[in-house]
Parts: sequence; C-alpha cells; structure tokens
Amino acid sequence: MVDRRTRPVRAPGLGTLLREFRDSCDFALTGPAVTARRAPGLRREELAMLAGVSVDYLVQLEQGRAARPSAPVVAALSRALRLDADDSALLHRAAGLAPATGSVTRVVPDSVERMVTRLREWPVAVYSADWWLLRWNDAWTALLGDSTALTGRARNVVWFEMTQPSSRVWIDPGEDDTYRDAIVGDLRVAYLEHPDDAELADLVTALHETSPEFAERWTAARPARYRGMRKHVDHPDVGLIVLDGDVLQVPGCDMRIVVYSPAPGTPDAGRLARLTTAARPASDRKN
Repeated sequence: MVDRRTRPVRAPGLGTLLREFRDSCDFALTGPAVTARRAPGLRREELAMLAGVSVDYLVQLEQGRAARPSAPVVAALSRALRLDADDSALLHRAAGLAPATGSVTRVVPDSVERMVTRLREWPVAVYSADWWLLRWNDAWTALLGDSTALTGRARNVVWFEMTQPSSRVWIDPGEDDTYRDAIVGDLRVAYLEHPDDAELADLVTALHETSPEFAERWTAARPARYRGMRKHVDHPDVGLIVLDGDVLQVPGCDMRIVVYSPAPGTPDAGRLARLTTAARPASDRKN
C-alpha cells in the first residue's frame, strides 16, 4: 500500500491560483459601472473586464479547460489582480511560462496609494510606464469621467487615444495632437527600456495592427519622456477650465503620477473646486 502521508504535495495549477488570487483581492472597484458586492475578492466579471478577456475564457482558465494562455494574457491578469513580482512569477510558472523579467512596474506602492487618497482637491491618477491607468481619485472622475467603465485595453491611454478618441469633455485639438505625439514618444521609451515585457510588446503590436495613426506617429515620434502640458478642458457642467498637467516620477520605479492643477485665484480654480467638491462624499465636504 502507498502511504498517503508520504505523497508529495502538488503545486497548485493555474486555475486554482487564479481563483485564490481573485478571492483574496483586498481592493474593491467603485463607480456606477460596478454593482453591489456580496462577497470579498473580485468577481469573475470584474477580473475579466480589467484584464481585457472574456468571462467565458476566464471560466475555462479557472476550470482548467482552456489551453495554455499566452504571456500577454497572463501579464494582463497579473496587472488586473495587482500581483507583486513574486506572485506574478507563480502565475506565469503555473501557466507553463517563464517568469517575466525586466517587466514594467504595475504594483502601486502603499505611499502612492495614500497620496492619491489624500489629494482630493486636484485630479490625480497613477500610470505605469506603458500608460495603463492604475489608480485615480474622485476629482479625476469628476473632471474626465468614470474610468471604471473602461474595459480591457481602453484603460490604456495610448490605446484609448488611438482607437477610441471620444470623450465626455472637449479638449483643445491642437493640444490633443501634441499630447498624442508625446505619449507615443513616451511609449517608445518604455518599449526600449522593457524589451521583454510581454504585455507591452502585445500592446504595441496590436496598436500597429489597429491604428494607422499610431503606426504613423510611432515612426515619426522621437523617444522622449512625457513631462506634462497645459490643457484646456471644456467640461459640460462648469465650462472651460485651464489646467497645468504635471507628470511626477515615483521614486524607485518608472511609475508616474499625473496631477492637474489650476493657477490659484483664477476662475479655473473656482470651476475645478465646484467639480471636486460635488464629487466628494457629503461627510468630507465639511472638512
């Protein structure tokens, strides 16, 4: 007879790890696009939305019925689950893939999380080096709309600009054209610095295949970091707001924080204040 106590413990498979990571997520999505939560963790629908895969495919992965996912899919799942480098490596190995090396940082440091939470008067967002929107505050939502409604690659700024340029706010066309050149040039920097990042390579390939505008700008743009620019935003509720957009580098990684601020004492400051005050919970407006 075989002594069951001496059997080696099998490493969890991909499906088991996915379910465990999904169930243990300690963050919750917010916004009109998210329904009430009845259990901890992420729902399959929420993870599929964040990673840009279908719910049916995610079910197949969790049940072990799907073929091995590609490296970009596993990278997207890791980003959506907010896995650190060690857990992301586990997920890659469970999928039969080598752990990603030299990958873009997509885990937001706790200090940055606190900063986004505390900065309530100005629109603030956190992006990875390849322009995935990772965090944002209520003021950002008030100015630019509900980002929880963005699914899959639409949450990547470059993809959104090149394939879905519609927005609920009007932005000066000349500024927008300069901005597009700038973010494509910045994406080229990320591509040069992270040649082994599967999700980044997949994004660049998909953009070339989908957007002739991107292909043209990619060829013409000089690799250069985006440092921010002034923007004129015509908001449907408060009218035109002129804002300085600054890009701040997070120490120790290539993640960046984007902050929009008006000049003090201007009508722009008053209009933004009306937006951000209305966006804050009633209990906070007294502070």
